[in-house]
This record gives sequence, structure tokens and C-alpha cells, in this order.
Amino acid sequence: MGEKIVCRNKKAFHDYAIESTLEAGMVLSGPEVKSLRAGKANLRDGYVQINERGEAMLINVHISFYTFATHNPNEPLRSRKLLLHKREISKLIGKLREKGLALIPLKIYFNERGKAKVELGLARGKREYDKRAALKEKQSDREIQRVMRHNVV
Repeated sequence: MGEKIVCRNKKAFHDYAIESTLEAGMVLSGPEVKSLRAGKANLRDGYVQINERGEAMLINVHISFYTFATHNPNEPLRSRKLLLHKREISKLIGKLREKGLALIPLKIYFNERGKAKVELGLARGKREYDKRAALKEKQSDREIQRVMRHNVV
């Protein structure tokens, strides 16, 4: 059956060069899980911050209100704790101290067992000319594919 993807951060692949990825669980309330199952999430401005207690927090990720929740409506932009092992967090702290690296959410999905997971990317910001070069390369690849399709027939 596989995983059911709730949302992707497409802008992250344009703005950042992703060096590595890892999977983390999230601490969610009941209505938040229902809202995720309905596909109501947005990762666009999200990032991960490690607080002074050594906990990884998912910040600025919007999970909408669940309309049929009867009590305890969730705050859409609240900080959510990520479930990572201590050694994973300590490795991340070391890597995040490097200049220019950030930890950003790439996608939220439900795994085979029905657990909500977030895929995090250790990313380095792209410069404007890198973004333009990547866009130009993508357009040229599309043009080559288009020509190849027409020449085959």
C-alpha cells in the first residue's frame, strides 16, 4: 500500500540544495491528525529549530483547523515537537552549526502503519544565480524531451 503523502514543500527544492534527508515523527493532537488526513497542511515557511532542552521543534508549519472538532481546537501555526533519538539530534546540532545549513520540512506523510511522519532535509541555501541556472537547465531538458518525442513518431 505504501505511504500517503499529505503535502510537499516544492519551494524548498528551488530555494535550497538538499544534502541529506531524515524521517521524524510528530507530536500531534487528535484534530490535527484528522486535518492532516484531509490534506490540510502547508509547509511553505516551515523550519526546524532545536531548543535549549535538546528537543527538535517544527516551527511555522500550518495545519488547518479540523472543522468537525468538538473541543480543543488546535492553533494552526503552533510549534510541534519532533520525535528523534538523542544521537540524531546531537548529530544535527553539529551539522547546523556549519554556516549556511538549515533543517527544513520537505513533506508530511502517513507511513504504512498509519503514523504521521515528516521528512526533513538538511539544506544549504542557493544563491540567485544558482536558482536561475537550475531553471535554465530544467527548461532545456524539457525542450530536449519535446524534440525527442516528435522525432520518434
